Amino acid sequence: MTSLTSLQSDVNITNVTLQSALEVKPNETTIIHIEVHKGVFLFLCLLSLLENILVVVAIAKNHNLHSPMYYFICCLAASDMLVSISNLIETAAIEYNEPMVKMMDNIVDTMILCSLVTSLSFLGAIAVDRYVTIFYALRYHSIITQCRVVSAITGIWLASMACSITFIVFSDSHIVILCLIGFFISMLLLMLGLYIHMFVLARKHSQIIMAQQKGVRRGFSPHQAVAKLRGAITLTMLLGIFFVCWGPFFLHLTLIVSCPKHPFCREYFKYFNITFVLMIFNSIIDPIIYAFRSRELRKTLKDIVLCCSQ
Repeated sequence: MTSLTSLQSDVNITNVTLQSALEVKPNETTIIHIEVHKGVFLFLCLLSLLENILVVVAIAKNHNLHSPMYYFICCLAASDMLVSISNLIETAAIEYNEPMVKMMDNIVDTMILCSLVTSLSFLGAIAVDRYVTIFYALRYHSIITQCRVVSAITGIWLASMACSITFIVFSDSHIVILCLIGFFISMLLLMLGLYIHMFVLARKHSQIIMAQQKGVRRGFSPHQAVAKLRGAITLTMLLGIFFVCWGPFFLHLTLIVSCPKHPFCREYFKYFNITFVLMIFNSIIDPIIYAFRSRELRKTLKDIVLCCSQ
């Protein structure tokens, strides 16, 4: 994002518009940030792009994967692709003259911001879908209907594009940064609340397993309990990775608004490039966690790879 770019010089990842939004101006002293080789960003972006394209193609090809959860996963993959594509576009544009680079700035910034908002939104949507699957299994298809899923997906994309354009237009205002931080915190709390509730249920079921192993029957299948326990562990892992990958960036935004002149904040700003690497890494790890753990999806991906290799 432009804000992202403000602390980058050699690595051209974001652009001038976002730069002005997140720019740190405590004084006239330049902040010397930790550099990450441009090739690292390009490699990560290409890897992310390849992974997420495979996910989208596999879900589109296999009709068994045409369900609400996989629709959300497909949209998450498309969202992650925006980060990779925007970085590749900007890398190509930098080879042209300055007017061309400036013309691409707003487009690239909008893509990055849209990816950020949609990623958070679809991560939340996946959490809600899994919550309903566990706690309202018998009513799942009446709650998560096709119409509601389509409406949610359409609404998320439209709202994300509107937010991205608004951020670019009012990039000089800290209010938009605060709104972005507030959105991140609200989505984090939502997922945290849902995952904790699911984990508590899984822990309860694990205790039932122990009781059954001791010969006490309580009418609950050990197989189901084990499955729910594994699911809760997976969800805990997802939340941890989500926080590790996105947390540093939003901490960066918070420090820009709250204490841009403080020595600690200025020291933290030096690591902005590493923060951005974590964001790109999240788009690489998402397909592995959300998609590749599915046996049906893995089978479809294997068929696609074998078909392409022949």
